[in-house]
Amino acid sequence: MTGVSRDLGRRSAAALAAAPGVDRVIGVDVSPPRGDMGGVAFVRADIRNPVIAKVIAKEDVDTVVHLSVIATPGTSGGRSTMKELNVIGTMQLLAACQRAPRLDRLVVKSTTTVYGASSRDPAMFTEDTEPRRLPRSGYAKDASEVEAYVRGFARRRPDVRVTMLRCANVVGPHVVSPITSYFRLPVVPTVLGFDPRLQFLHERDLMAVLGHSVTDGAHGTFNVAGAGVVSLSQALRRLGRPSVPLPAAAVGGVGSVLRSARLTEFSPEQVSLLTFGRGVDTTRMRDVLGFEPRYTTASAFADFAAHIAPGPGPGERVVAGLGRVLGAGVPDDLDGPDGPRGSGVPSNAGATRALGRGGRDA
Repeated sequence: MTGVSRDLGRRSAAALAAAPGVDRVIGVDVSPPRGDMGGVAFVRADIRNPVIAKVIAKEDVDTVVHLSVIATPGTSGGRSTMKELNVIGTMQLLAACQRAPRLDRLVVKSTTTVYGASSRDPAMFTEDTEPRRLPRSGYAKDASEVEAYVRGFARRRPDVRVTMLRCANVVGPHVVSPITSYFRLPVVPTVLGFDPRLQFLHERDLMAVLGHSVTDGAHGTFNVAGAGVVSLSQALRRLGRPSVPLPAAAVGGVGSVLRSARLTEFSPEQVSLLTFGRGVDTTRMRDVLGFEPRYTTASAFADFAAHIAPGPGPGERVVAGLGRVLGAGVPDDLDGPDGPRGSGVPSNAGATRALGRGGRDA
């Protein structure tokens, strides 16, 4: 299993090692994981290096689980390094799998981000639906290229059962990702005039579907998400977080503020998701893969929300940054319930200032 240095990968590997019918799990990453891995044997190796082929051959691996496609350049040292890890790393891993005669199964965690998000999207994407707008940059483009290489591998090695899991945004108490960082913001920027539909997958269901894919005979490409959808406005109400609706033209500037404050990665694909939303059909997941998530989209988000506490400090920087983006400063004092003088944002800016000073939202 690749990508075990991150918390979710480490816990997925440990859960897989405890699953019936699994003899041994070998975790591979460039740095050792923090925390207990249970019965997982760790091998320090970079999948961008051809040495990964020696690891697969030496350990007589029959199943490869690939989790090492990362979503944020901030965790990898920049966009170029992120691209190398995602695309070049996957190419090297697949080349090693190509030369492994005993390999029987390949499981790849992909993402529903490959479908994109636009005003021309269908109500629900099936696995055979092409995206209306091909991704041109960032994580979405990397994931699309990774999938193309995996499909090429499946054609070259028809004897290997290849399972591709297009997972919805994963949420849970332990998940750190662009979407969970967005919802953890003390004040949440939204796109004015839009209320997108969202789908989520609970972290426990991610670990469960990985284990199911390793031990079950089904293979192919599957959308994986909890049943149902929630709108962004519903999610924010359940969080109790104040929000600031912004014109679409201002969202890019807000993203720069959030990145400079090191609060979250606000990528173009995330802006599109928070504008238009996305829905995927999970019929094949249930009928062919034979997997049913324990958590619905709503219950997965509720469990995530239950573990979030309002935090002081960062909200002050966010509010100040939003004020600059909107062309107005944010003074130290407020002109009553309508918010900062000259801010132009009357809705709940007062609540955001109170939260930034360590208060709790109502």
